[in-house]
Amino acid sequence: MATEIVMPEAGESVVSGVLTAWLKAEGEYVERDETIAEVDTDKITVEVPAPASGIIKHRVAEGDEVDIGAVLAEIDESAPKPEGATASAEPASKAESAQAPSPAPKPETKAPTPNGDVRATPLAKKLAAEKGVDLSQLQGTGAGERIREQDVLAAVQSISDSVHAVIGGDAPTGSKSRSVSIERMSPLRQKIAARLVEAQQTAAMLTTFNECDMTAVMELRKQYKESFEKKHGIGLGFMSFFIKAVANALQAFPMVNAFIVADEKGKPAVEKHDYADIAIAVASPKGLVVPVIRNCESLSFAGVEKAVKDFGTRAKEGKLGLEEMQGGTFTITNGGVFGSLMSTPILNPPQSAILGMHAIKKRAVEYPIGSGQVGILPMMYLAISYDHRIVDGAEAVRFLVAIKDAIEDPTRLLLDI
Repeated sequence: MATEIVMPEAGESVVSGVLTAWLKAEGEYVERDETIAEVDTDKITVEVPAPASGIIKHRVAEGDEVDIGAVLAEIDESAPKPEGATASAEPASKAESAQAPSPAPKPETKAPTPNGDVRATPLAKKLAAEKGVDLSQLQGTGAGERIREQDVLAAVQSISDSVHAVIGGDAPTGSKSRSVSIERMSPLRQKIAARLVEAQQTAAMLTTFNECDMTAVMELRKQYKESFEKKHGIGLGFMSFFIKAVANALQAFPMVNAFIVADEKGKPAVEKHDYADIAIAVASPKGLVVPVIRNCESLSFAGVEKAVKDFGTRAKEGKLGLEEMQGGTFTITNGGVFGSLMSTPILNPPQSAILGMHAIKKRAVEYPIGSGQVGILPMMYLAISYDHRIVDGAEAVRFLVAIKDAIEDPTRLLLDI
């Protein structure tokens, strides 16, 4: 009896995905509910479980695009479980098979065997063997930190770059690679590209800038950092100050927190929100994702920090759920963590505004204000891009000034003024 494994539903509007990795090799015995494949959609990575136990037979190859409901593989339930079969894609050694039907955990003191005892897809192992890459030295980006072929390719490129750097300009021309490679754009990257183009083509987008003095926040953070972490079990960063400042400003300027929608007659209408669901742009190995922190207006600083850390960790592991990246009313992006001094962020449709944070740099500015004297202060440029169809310029500027005032005088956040 053969049981089909089909491409599962992956959320509203998702019609297909790309099978990026088989986690169980052709002809391998799999257990029921064991993850056998990963499929990338334009929103999330879907882990496909086995609906039954048996021998697996692939129906599609890695890299193939598959529709929702399409058959990915079959499981022969009538096939007997091989003696000594384990969840690993690699067969057990003769010595291990003689000792027990399943391998015992390896002692921590045992040195890793290159490409033998690592969590990697069959294609990654094959590619590593061809390129001479030691998989035990790589950090996987797949589910459960499983090593994928992309990780192997990145390692090969890194080695190549290192060799070129050592050789330098004295090397003969023939020793430098001039190869060209073409890789399929991932569904997530395609979706990001489409949404960014959509934002620029449909919205009357405008960006306004301001700068804020980070002295007060830095001093407050320095003073209470240890006691905050001791009490709440989480570090006190800059992001919580900005998220709380934005949440307060959104309450004062509701149009910045609104969408342009169509009413029941198809006419343009404004959808307002009395809550602040703030999306934070997070870089992941597969591209930019924007998980949403719900009801930021009612969260404490500790609650915000825990949400930010949790999203950041799970984004890197590819474990964010689809529902966690939907429904935001405003977005914050922090290019400063990568060294950006200034940028013009692009809207995240259907939202009407997005705040861009940047690197903190010490600069000469008038200090104290109105004194005519110059001081060296830690300054950050802030940018807000907004849809001019719904947000007036004066409102956008005042919104940004409200954030600036809250950051420069954090007691405003405590007093809600």
